[in-house]
Amino acid sequence: MITFEPMKIEFDKYHGAGNDFILLDNRSNAYSNLTTRQLHHLCDRYFGIGADGVIRIDSHDQLDFEMVYFNSDGNLSSFCGNGGRCVVAFARRLGIIGSQTQFLAFDGLHAAQEINPGEIRIGMQAVCDLQSSKEFVLMDTGSPHYIQKVENCDLVDVKKEGSALRYSEPYAPDGINVNFVQKVSQNRFKIRTYERGVEDETLACGTGAVAAALAMYFTGETDQYSIEMEALGGLLNVEFKPKDKGFSDIYLQGSASHVYSGIIEL
Repeated sequence: MITFEPMKIEFDKYHGAGNDFILLDNRSNAYSNLTTRQLHHLCDRYFGIGADGVIRIDSHDQLDFEMVYFNSDGNLSSFCGNGGRCVVAFARRLGIIGSQTQFLAFDGLHAAQEINPGEIRIGMQAVCDLQSSKEFVLMDTGSPHYIQKVENCDLVDVKKEGSALRYSEPYAPDGINVNFVQKVSQNRFKIRTYERGVEDETLACGTGAVAAALAMYFTGETDQYSIEMEALGGLLNVEFKPKDKGFSDIYLQGSASHVYSGIIEL
């Protein structure tokens, strides 16, 4: 009879405005070989830890660290804004960085800083390619996003409508994240997001908040360069500068909170 020793995984749980993540310190490569199935199990809210995704901190020769992000389905994914802020808070907790950092992610180099304990501001990549129609705006802010303005976010069936758009033919095979945005004032908007890979609504989405803020400026819904995005899990602030037909100097700021630390056996 073959027996297997259970694998013990040390983890930390963080959330950024309710967008929650399992953080793994992988500088010793202890967790490099976790399978898609195992990562999915960790994110299961009934049988695992429960999270919107898993983030590894890997070593990097020239930068402070590398962020490797997996969606809750266990698949390697594109950049996650709230996850990026949480991984910075985690790196700070581990003593890898001080109050400022530069790290590598899926979409390239990011700089970030701790503004206050538990509040992280992260620099995003410039956005140059936007597509718009009367109904929606498309752009990539590290992950691809569809942004649709609505009169009342509370009345939207986010899972049903978001899923239909995410799987629709124009965005196949990879799919797209879907955001529904309601104007509250010139510098404040409500947002609800359906995330691919999670395949459900999340309490917040960092790259979605950035995309929505830029879309609202792009379509003339606001003339402000600093916008509050009100997600279900909390407030996110987005700052930017219009540049040519796109945007530069984009920053995402908000809470990045440690929930608990633990050990799980697989």
